[in-house]
Parts: sequence; structure tokens; C-alpha cells
Amino acid sequence: MPIELTAKPILIAGASSGIGAATARACAAAGMPVALAARRLDKLEQVASDCMKHDVPTSVIECDVTDAEACARMVDQAETELGPVYAVFANAGFGQESPLLDMSDADTRAMFETNLFGTLNVVRPAAERMKGHAQGHLLICSSCLGLFPTPWYSIYSATKASQHHIGRALDVELREHNIRCSTVHPVGTKTEFFDEMKAKQGTLTVAGSSESFMQPASAVANAIVRCLRRPRPEVWTSAPARYAMIASGFFPRLAGFAMRKAIAKRLNDQARESSTTA
Repeated sequence: MPIELTAKPILIAGASSGIGAATARACAAAGMPVALAARRLDKLEQVASDCMKHDVPTSVIECDVTDAEACARMVDQAETELGPVYAVFANAGFGQESPLLDMSDADTRAMFETNLFGTLNVVRPAAERMKGHAQGHLLICSSCLGLFPTPWYSIYSATKASQHHIGRALDVELREHNIRCSTVHPVGTKTEFFDEMKAKQGTLTVAGSSESFMQPASAVANAIVRCLRRPRPEVWTSAPARYAMIASGFFPRLAGFAMRKAIAKRLNDQARESSTTA
């Protein structure tokens, strides 16, 4: 039997844009009260306005996931304003495109602080509250790259693999408390993710696929709502991508060859574009 989501609150960390914002809207449409958390309050207010159109209670919380105490307060505030939180989506994160040897220790640590330790900062207090309620559902936004080590994204891939492993372990460790944990594995998604990287770094070497091959954030959000109704360990929106990522582990030499060819093509395309515009 599917789980009835009406009146079951969800807390979303990283809800100001992209997948987090789309998930908030989809959950509100499903009747779930939503607590929206992120650093950018102005963006959160816009998302909250959309959610309130569905006549569900909505809370806006300023929070930086790298601050463990702030995350604990975030969970407290969500429960104070909305009641016992049923689901939590640890979605905050960012990426950086860089060859591994060119990436500084500071940038590497910053990505792990947000993507990995930020996730832990969110799920730890949330799980403790859920134990007291004897039910709940944790969701962690990993990536398809969590199963596929990717050149120029090795650190990002490592953080996403860490999130995946944490999620799979938690789903077993917390089952005795009637708590589920699901990892979410988006493929290329139309969000601010690539735009923010390009703004910081300029031209991207590996990223930059045609928008025709990018999925909307709503596709991920709708898959998350389906998972909340019928819990499962992993959320994928592309079966071919999932099988390709799994196959790469069985055939690493072939996967490496394919990546080298793809990157070479990308660089050649960039060179042609530059010569055309020069």
C-alpha cells in the first residue's frame, strides 16, 4: 500500500533552487507541509510562496549545512512550526570542475564540508527525532556520478559516492526504528548547478551537454515523491544511465576509453567554436 503523504511534514535542506525547490513544490502539491532551509532567504521566500498555493503549512529557515549546531536548530524549528517531521531531504551541495592535481586542498575540503559533512549534519539530528517518532524517511541527494568516477569531477564524484554509501548503510541501520533512507541519483538536470560553475570558472571542459539531453528538476522531484509514497533504496530518473554506471564498474577499461573519447570530442568542439567566433 502506498503511504499517504497528506499532513506529513518534510524538511528540505538546500531548498532555494533547483532540485530542492522543485521537490518542495512537488511535496506541497502532494499535501505535505514543507520546511524550506538554505542560506538564501530571498530565494526561499519565493519557493515558499509557490508552496503556499497548495494550502499547506510552510516554514522558512536560514541555515548553512556546514554548521552542525545550525542544522540541529533547523530540525528543532521545523518540528516546532510544523509538528513531527516525517521526511528530510539532504540536498545542499555544489560542484567544481577541475583536474584532480590542480584542485587545492582548500577547495577539496570545502566540497567535502558541504556535500558530505553537510549531509551528516542534517541527517544526524533528523534521525534522532525520527527514532522518537518511530517512523520517518531520510533522502540524500547523491548523483549518477556517485557510481561513476569522472575525470575533472573526481572530488565531486567522491563526495557523491560517500553520500551513496552513507545512505545505503543508514537504510539498514535505521530499519529497526521504522525509518527508511533513500539516495537520489540525478543525471544532468536543468538547474543553477552548471551555470554557477561556469560563472566561477569560465569555460567548462567536461560539462556543457546540450539542453536537449538535460532533464527538468521537476522530473527528479516527482521521482522523489513517488519514493516517499513507495520507499525504495535508490531514486533514478534514467534507467539507461543507472545501468551504464553499474556496467562501468564491471568494465573499467572500456569506461576509461569512452571517457577519453568523449572528452577529446568535447575539447575539439570547443576549439571549433572558438575559431568560429574569433
